Amino acid sequence: MAQPPAVLAFDTFGTVVDWHGGIAREIHALHPSIDAAAFATAWRAGYQPAMQRVRSGELGWTLIDDLHRQILDEILPRFGLQAMPQDTRRQLNKAWHRLDPWPDVLEGLARLKRRYTICTLSNGNIGLLANMAKRAGLPWDCILSAEVFRAYKPDPATYLGVARVFDVAPGEVMLVAAHHSDLAGARACGLQTAYVERPLEFGAAQPKDVAPRPENNLHCRDFLDLATQLGS
Repeated sequence: MAQPPAVLAFDTFGTVVDWHGGIAREIHALHPSIDAAAFATAWRAGYQPAMQRVRSGELGWTLIDDLHRQILDEILPRFGLQAMPQDTRRQLNKAWHRLDPWPDVLEGLARLKRRYTICTLSNGNIGLLANMAKRAGLPWDCILSAEVFRAYKPDPATYLGVARVFDVAPGEVMLVAAHHSDLAGARACGLQTAYVERPLEFGAAQPKDVAPRPENNLHCRDFLDLATQLGS
């Protein structure tokens, strides 16, 4: 690592919180007979295509909450849930605000916060991220979102925006994420990168390959390992 970062920016879905477990739990509570794991996977599968419609200009700027709702409405018939009432759909869509952090997250962030500025860099909108942080006790110094920059990762405006907000060079920002595509986008903008293993991001039935890649500055088992490697 060339120099210690000044700012740690964290991807959120999958890196900080367990989206698959949380979504599966909520749909199971509503409809125990359906395949909750498949439902969670299907909802998430619409995420990148929906954002690509915004990136391409097909859709104007649209918050993740609204994209999540569009995807939800599209997948409900696949699971025989096309009759779900509108109010239930609105409440279920807020499940993304109620996701639980991975077990290492709170202690790891508390350690890191003592030495570094810690913030989100998520495609999730500000209201979603604030509600998530409030519920889970996530101790962010700042919540940064694609909404702030009106661009979805991996648009350079997001990564460079973190450096601009904190008035530091891009190389003084480290992106922490469990997704190599996100980290590649950050590296292309001059940021440092730390990969965090989240082998169960897609559920126990779909374990991820979390092998180290040499292009990242750090490879960490979890946030506690990240804190140790960064001297916190």
